[in-house]
Amino acid sequence: MEIDRLDGRTPNQLRPLACTRNVLNRAHGSASWCQGDTKVLAAVYGPKAGTKKNENPEKACIEVIWKPKTGQSGKTEREYEMILKRTLQSICILTLNPNTTTSVIIQVVNDDGALLPCAINAACAALVDAGIPLKHLAVAICCCLAESGYVILDPSKLEEQKMKAFVYLVFPNSVLSNLPEGQLKVQGEPMEHGIITSVTQGAMPVDDYLHCLERGRAATAKMSAFLRKSLQPKLPID
Repeated sequence: MEIDRLDGRTPNQLRPLACTRNVLNRAHGSASWCQGDTKVLAAVYGPKAGTKKNENPEKACIEVIWKPKTGQSGKTEREYEMILKRTLQSICILTLNPNTTTSVIIQVVNDDGALLPCAINAACAALVDAGIPLKHLAVAICCCLAESGYVILDPSKLEEQKMKAFVYLVFPNSVLSNLPEGQLKVQGEPMEHGIITSVTQGAMPVDDYLHCLERGRAATAKMSAFLRKSLQPKLPID
């Protein structure tokens, strides 16, 4: 069964991607990330001496501040900050700059669907631009489940509103990992078979979730290649 999308895309087709680094002069690192009409700016400041309250001073601290396009931050923005912080903590090498804080500021320019994955991709690019040590890159995608049980990738805002449920997935890009080869496996599985972050909204049966996982992982291979190409000047060359 096929599903008709308003913009004519196939279920697995992503919107056009665009990434630009070093877009803000005063930030230590910055990047813009666009997926279709969704656009996010990410700025990185630090690392600065000292950690926030209740943080481990023996490790580096990641602080995330989410700024909506208009109005004040609310419950959704706080949730996005928490998800983004945990995701970035898992890809940063926190032991290299202990007792420091790196601030990541997310500014929403336009929201036309898949906003959180777009912000995660922007933040990852900005961390590279700032020279923050990373274990590996990461790519994020949104998979939606329609009432009919059909799965679509990278939804627009209108598509999101019509979906039964959706899941945000973040996958590691192990091709450019800074970890020793022995650490590129988790419980014997290659890192590319792993997942960094998974956040679901709405009711989704296990089989449908696994289907989203499979489709999302396949689609992010193309996103990984795009991210590597966009960041190439800032990546070390062997």
